[in-house]
Amino acid sequence: MICATASLHPVAIPLSMPPESLERQMTAIDRDTSWFLAQLKPNSAKIAERNLHRQGFRTFLPLGEETQRKGGRFIPIKRPLFPGYIFVALDVTHGRWRAVNSTQGVARLVSFGRDPAVVPPALVEALMLRCTEDGAMQLLDDLAPGDRVKLTKGPFSDFVADVATIDPQRRVWVLLDIMGAPTRVAVPPDGVRPF
Repeated sequence: MICATASLHPVAIPLSMPPESLERQMTAIDRDTSWFLAQLKPNSAKIAERNLHRQGFRTFLPLGEETQRKGGRFIPIKRPLFPGYIFVALDVTHGRWRAVNSTQGVARLVSFGRDPAVVPPALVEALMLRCTEDGAMQLLDDLAPGDRVKLTKGPFSDFVADVATIDPQRRVWVLLDIMGAPTRVAVPPDGVRPF
């Protein structure tokens, strides 16, 4: 479940519920609020998220898992899916968007003209449905043979490959171009993303 904070009271949204139930729950929570995109200061995602929660704002920070090489080892790390940005839910009729702009870690709300730009609620709901309890994006179900993907985990992290097949155990077989020859490699489905 994703935890969102509304008026300092946590509200848990279970992701296992059907989309209709999530929609009813989201509508009940978001009657007077809209989602906005806040641009963050460099390396301030967690600081901004913590400070926005302290002020009573609900936030959503989707994460993607990548593999990073450290000291000869491959370590999985979670990074924001949209680096430098966080979704913030607030009621603009009360003028609280200026409080978001002055929050430590936040550079500004994304705006066109004088007022902040509203993010379509369907976009935020679709992203929330694709995330796990800890905010990590779930694997794609729409991969097909021939699709071009970027590997995000393991020793071939950041390599671009073509999907060869997807077996019933949800293992993805990709063709990597290694030393000029296509090489078939098996990767977990959460270890690839569309390129």
